[in-house]
Amino acid sequence: MTKPRKWLIQALAVLVVGLAAGIAWQQYASRDREAGLVSGNGRIEAVEIDVAARAAGRVEEILVREGDFVTAGQALALMDTEVLAAQLRQAEAQLQQAHSAVATAASHLAQRESDKAAAQAEVAQRDVELRTARTHLARSMALSNKGFLSPQAVDDERARVESAGATVRAARAQVAAMQSAIASARSQVAGAQSSTAAAQANIERIQADIDDTTLKSPRDGRVQFIVARPGEVIPAGGRVLNMVDLSDVYMTFFLPTAVAGSVAIGSEVRIVLDAAPQYVIPASVSFISDVAQFTPKTVETASEREKLMFRVRAQIPPDLLRKHIKQVKTGLPGTAYVLLNTGAGWPARLQVKLPDAPARSSR
Repeated sequence: MTKPRKWLIQALAVLVVGLAAGIAWQQYASRDREAGLVSGNGRIEAVEIDVAARAAGRVEEILVREGDFVTAGQALALMDTEVLAAQLRQAEAQLQQAHSAVATAASHLAQRESDKAAAQAEVAQRDVELRTARTHLARSMALSNKGFLSPQAVDDERARVESAGATVRAARAQVAAMQSAIASARSQVAGAQSSTAAAQANIERIQADIDDTTLKSPRDGRVQFIVARPGEVIPAGGRVLNMVDLSDVYMTFFLPTAVAGSVAIGSEVRIVLDAAPQYVIPASVSFISDVAQFTPKTVETASEREKLMFRVRAQIPPDLLRKHIKQVKTGLPGTAYVLLNTGAGWPARLQVKLPDAPARSSR
């Protein structure tokens, strides 16, 4: 019984050694095939956007829930507009007053222009009277020189000429006064029109404030968390909710110093998510930190230098994100692979493989 047992033990030992050698060979061959391939663990992230109120106010309604997918321009929350509505009604009343002031000033201007026309007609009439008085004076002087008219009559005609001249000067002064009144009336019209423009601008400003009380999504994305609830009063710039921009998605991972220096901006990356290992997502290096992470206070030995890790960002193409935008999730862990030796090519397991894009519903 002893010899068969020894033989069985030896056979099992040979079998174990063979299996170990096979596994080691397979691992060595795999490493040889994937030479120049480095990887790092990371999470899917996206640019975060804080949706905030431009002015202080009370939150009236939240129109979305956490986790909802939203599109650009979609209303997310409403702020109370009661005070702004009252201000708008006041501004509209002021605009009506300004329109009335413009009409009144225009009426005054028309009156002054009419008065000026009457004064100019008066000047013309007085000019005619002055010329007639001068003609009579000339004739009277001629008759007086021949002895047919007394000097008193000549003096009377001369007095009429002087009176007519004074009347003409008075009429012309009245025309000048009317011209000044017209200039003043035009200034009043311009001032009333400026008040109208200011009232209109005030209405537009208040209307813009009312429009801003509807908080809209600036991008296609997903609501991450809600900060304020209906009924809460928030200050100017206060956050109402937070969302992620699903058109700017990337994975942040870390590489050691030995390989980080060999990675260039634009290098191809393959991302495999833990939640969906059957898919391989293409990306490219868009950022490499110039400051090492996990850096010790003193770096003097090679073993310490190996602890240096550099943060790398792998950006997923925007057009790919748009095709699968409703399937994009942030926070998912996974592995990013970088091919240092571009001539070797990607192994079969890291060839791009994507889920089918969801069909767009036709309206």
